[in-house]
Amino acid sequence: MIRRDLANAIKDNLLYFPIVTITGPRQSGKTTLIRDMFSGLPYFSLENPDTKALAMSDPSAFLSQHKEGMVLDEVQNTPAILSYLQGIVDECPERKYILSGSSQFSLQSNITQSLAGRTAVLELLPLSLQELPNHTPDTDQLIYSGFYPAIHAEKNIPRLFYPAYVRTYLERDVRNLLNVQDIYQFQTFLKLCAGRLGSLFNASELSNEVGVSVNTIRSWLSILQASYIIFMLHPYSENTRKRLTKTPKIYFYDTGLACYLLGIDNPQQLQTDRMRGRLFENMVIADVMKRYTNKGKTPELMFYRDSNGNEIDLLVPTGSSLEGYEIKSSATYNPTFETGFGRITESLKSRLVRRAVIYNGTQERRNAPIEVLHFSSLLNPVV
Repeated sequence: MIRRDLANAIKDNLLYFPIVTITGPRQSGKTTLIRDMFSGLPYFSLENPDTKALAMSDPSAFLSQHKEGMVLDEVQNTPAILSYLQGIVDECPERKYILSGSSQFSLQSNITQSLAGRTAVLELLPLSLQELPNHTPDTDQLIYSGFYPAIHAEKNIPRLFYPAYVRTYLERDVRNLLNVQDIYQFQTFLKLCAGRLGSLFNASELSNEVGVSVNTIRSWLSILQASYIIFMLHPYSENTRKRLTKTPKIYFYDTGLACYLLGIDNPQQLQTDRMRGRLFENMVIADVMKRYTNKGKTPELMFYRDSNGNEIDLLVPTGSSLEGYEIKSSATYNPTFETGFGRITESLKSRLVRRAVIYNGTQERRNAPIEVLHFSSLLNPVV
């Protein structure tokens, strides 16, 4: 089993809450983690039809049958029992309940209504660089394989894993949540999102290409976000006369899935693919996000871009200050990589406590006004 960094945050939160809820994409390792951590608690999967029927027929009896508590997996399938769980933990706070679910959209709304103040909500994303059992120096292989545990622990082949993932999980979830009739249009939308990875999101443009309304595009986008397929990186804003962009960028939680949707069949193809730079950038930004979620924190990452096209790829808040990172997929350092730091607003410059170029080369420059770091340096946590 691969050790998961989120385990420490789960233990810490159980000291203060009777319930810990773990969300995240399907196949991110939630079930494996909670069954290993809480092997002493009875385990129930609410995707099992018989278990679901039992839980729904008499929720109070089902939840009270074990005095020590229980592990409830895929709890989004039985949202009605959460209100009963509220009463049980109020009466018996010594009981511990571990909940997991794969749909942020339905799970979060029901938890907010029923379990506010009684549960911590943590996110388990695919593996971070730090969690990889065998960190490979082959960057293209990392990008292509992605970071789902099954790829690394069970030696699944990416070209077989990701098509099955889309058919078995993603398309099923979309049908359940949105009742999509034309799955081909949704598949087209998915692939177009992958093609725009690292770019400013334009719903109207996608609407024209897919042949559906802008509202439909936004609805599909919300489901992809709730299912932990994509995330949006929002722009930095400040009170200044210099006009800054208000449009977010689109990224994937996992580069392996993005590669599949882009039609990239092997890591060698990445060497000449036009999307390699954006996929590398996506890998780095997603890994920074995982460092926050693995500590039970909510990442508030941003990028900078003004109306003149001046840009900083990633801004990371550190209290009232910011760290700025330019991300380059090249293995050879070039001084022009630092140009963006000289073209930002004065108010942003005053907030930047760290400037660094993250790239694919081995030569590093630390403790300098502008640092130069290999992307594996992200293994060293900074949050």
